Amino acid sequence: MSTLSKLRRMVLRDHLSVREASRRLGISRNTARKWLDEDEMTEPRYPQRAKAPSVLDPYKDQLSTWLKADSHRNKRERRGIKAMFRALQAMGYPGSRGPVYEFAKRWQEEQASGPHRPGFVPMSFELGEAFQFDWSCEYVFVGGLRKRLEVSHTKLAASRVFMLTAYFSQSHEMLFDAHARAFAAFGGVPRRGIYDNMKTAVDQIGSGKQRKVNLRFEAMTGHYLFEPEFCNRAAGWEKGIVEKNVQDRRRGIWREAAERRWPDLATLNAWLHQACLDAWHELRHPEWPELSLADVWQQEHLQLMPNPRPFDGYVELVARVSATSLIHFQRNRYSVPCEWAHASVSIRAYPDRLVVIGPGPQGQPEAVTLVRSFEREQTIYDWRHYITLLERKPGALRNGAPFKTMPPALQQLQAHLLRHAGGDRVMAQVLTAITLHGLDDVLVAIEVALQSGRISADHVLNVLARLKEPCPPVSLSEESPPALALMEPPRADVTRYDRLRQGASTTGENSHVQ
Repeated sequence: MSTLSKLRRMVLRDHLSVREASRRLGISRNTARKWLDEDEMTEPRYPQRAKAPSVLDPYKDQLSTWLKADSHRNKRERRGIKAMFRALQAMGYPGSRGPVYEFAKRWQEEQASGPHRPGFVPMSFELGEAFQFDWSCEYVFVGGLRKRLEVSHTKLAASRVFMLTAYFSQSHEMLFDAHARAFAAFGGVPRRGIYDNMKTAVDQIGSGKQRKVNLRFEAMTGHYLFEPEFCNRAAGWEKGIVEKNVQDRRRGIWREAAERRWPDLATLNAWLHQACLDAWHELRHPEWPELSLADVWQQEHLQLMPNPRPFDGYVELVARVSATSLIHFQRNRYSVPCEWAHASVSIRAYPDRLVVIGPGPQGQPEAVTLVRSFEREQTIYDWRHYITLLERKPGALRNGAPFKTMPPALQQLQAHLLRHAGGDRVMAQVLTAITLHGLDDVLVAIEVALQSGRISADHVLNVLARLKEPCPPVSLSEESPPALALMEPPRADVTRYDRLRQGASTTGENSHVQ
């Protein structure tokens, strides 16, 4: 193209002959004349030469298949071009490695330069119209160990305010709790919720937008009165606002969270809640850069539906209590009252606890709350569940696994009592008092008995009885009432005795002084 420009300037501007101009440029005079005869300046095109057949032609399809499959693998699992060249040689390729390397390089350049990402339609939402929900997987140190956490992202589509909550799984009770926390932070509920086709919400995907919604999930939507909407398959752009929120929070909030050490999940979630509220005031709204997310949320908050009480989002199942008063739940064992042995109980699972409902006295159901554990193959005992069993089996105190978790004061008292004959029965008597007076009062009585050095069940029960005695009434006034003043001093009346004697003689009674 530059040669044609020079030729036109020499002939048309400098008025050189075609012969002289073609000589200076080193081109044929006929070629120069042909270019100058064109009405417009266009790039010259030459016929493409026919390529000679290559020894690689029979193997190009196989090599392209390998390169395409290799592009979808992890970088550590990808094969090099040298390995593909060896594989082609095993298939009978007779050529050198040069054509293989050249073909692979040209194929990779074509893939990199070609359009490999689809386009999307920008979305717009009215205030209070919708929110978007999604999960992400993050890793942080909780309780001294590196844990994998499932983080819920709930984001208002208009104001772009968001709320993050971390859990150990994506089960139903976690999903319900995430919605309750987010709606409480937003101060209301939008009219629509946009989700992907997660298993906790969709039981079956039909054609188009047809979905068979999970019953518990549908109960939650009916409680909060919002309409669920599910994206098409492999169409994450339909909830692109929350998808982008996952990437943005990894660069900000989660980078700081990963650098810290958290004692438990509750502490992490409290920090996440405050971090999200702080980000509302720091981040600018993408459509109105002069306003922060909190400023736009102030307007959207007025358009949200009222937030009702939190949805009771538990997952219920039936379990049978073993002979050792244990129930099995998600690869862990939990103790329940020993009166429920061999009975069927109902377990209601919440994100942080288990509520076990079993038969109570007189046929009335009774509920026990247990702390939920997300470890595996753990046995969580509550030694108070086995107290009533000690009345018939006091010998279980010596090696009973649940009683190894008793408070230090009780273990110290047990160590003293078991040194003597019948100490297990005496210890069982002390533990039985817990059901009547409470654990705190019994621990105080035990500490007093241990300090005195006289360790016995009678002493402990005596101290406990004195602690439970009613206190004397205390005057409600701040100052004590004034003492009674004697208005008339007493007088000595020695004749009073004689008058009493005379009265007794008139009544016929004998005087005892005679």
